[in-house]
Amino acid sequence: MKEIPKFYTTMFNAATDVLRELEKQNYGNAKDLLMHAQLRAEGECTAWMEEQEK
Repeated sequence: MKEIPKFYTTMFNAATDVLRELEKQNYGNAKDLLMHAQLRAEGECTAWMEEQEK
């Protein structure tokens, strides 16, 4: 069975957290969580792609 790439789980978990914040109308916090997750996932995706090239 193949492992799910880290960047996918990072964004999936962030989406869950962001939805929770939106339900509480914490829009600024939701935006911050999403931007942070996007940056983290970008780094994880880059690392994953480099590992796939080996």
